[in-house]
Amino acid sequence: MTEVDILTVFVAALLTALATGLGALPLLFARTNGRNALGIANAAASGVMLGASASLVLAAGHRSGTGSAVGVAAGVVFILVVSRFLHAPHRELELGSLRGDDAVKALLIVAVMTVHSVAEGVGVGAAFGGGETLGILIAVAIAVHNIPEGLAISLVLVPRGTSVRAAAGWSIFSSLPQPLLAVPAFLFVDAFEGVLPAALGFAAGAMAWMVVRELLPEALRQASVRAVAVTAIASFAAMLAFQAILL
Repeated sequence: MTEVDILTVFVAALLTALATGLGALPLLFARTNGRNALGIANAAASGVMLGASASLVLAAGHRSGTGSAVGVAAGVVFILVVSRFLHAPHRELELGSLRGDDAVKALLIVAVMTVHSVAEGVGVGAAFGGGETLGILIAVAIAVHNIPEGLAISLVLVPRGTSVRAAAGWSIFSSLPQPLLAVPAFLFVDAFEGVLPAALGFAAGAMAWMVVRELLPEALRQASVRAVAVTAIASFAAMLAFQAILL
């Protein structure tokens, strides 16, 4: 492994992380004021995250069904514990300009996507272990895939008062595990390949819990059932189709 190879892996993974920030750009042109708009935004974010979760479970199950199941269960438990801690009585959380429940939702979405990025970072590094061409192809696919994930984060943050610029920053922050873990995964590809099914399952479980227990219930309180269902199903289908085209 030469220094040039390691630098290539790091730069490729760093670009995948930066691509996540592009997901905030559509919010520059969208109106997000009002209760109904927040409900639709939550529904759209839910669909994107469920689509990503489904793809992660399929990818993990293809490698190891047991590892995938253990990872999903661990992901659900992890986010459940974190959520209960953040929702504890008398705990007034602050995150930038957000306060209280809005800050909790923002922190949870960033935490969930950061966990997801751990698996993607390992995936990029492991792909480079199979050759530079494969590594670049996977890195490009993940970079493009990260854009709607950045949109999902922004759909939760911006309607609650976070600026588009800050939402882009948080989106990029959530993807920093990718360049940080890609190089170790590249250098120790066999060891990291062994934990990849559980890592993918962990991310899927965490995202699915976030959607079912946080985003969708809130969306249903803010917008009509039909609007939420149509938006969530459409964004779910679009995310699955998008990933099928890429991978």
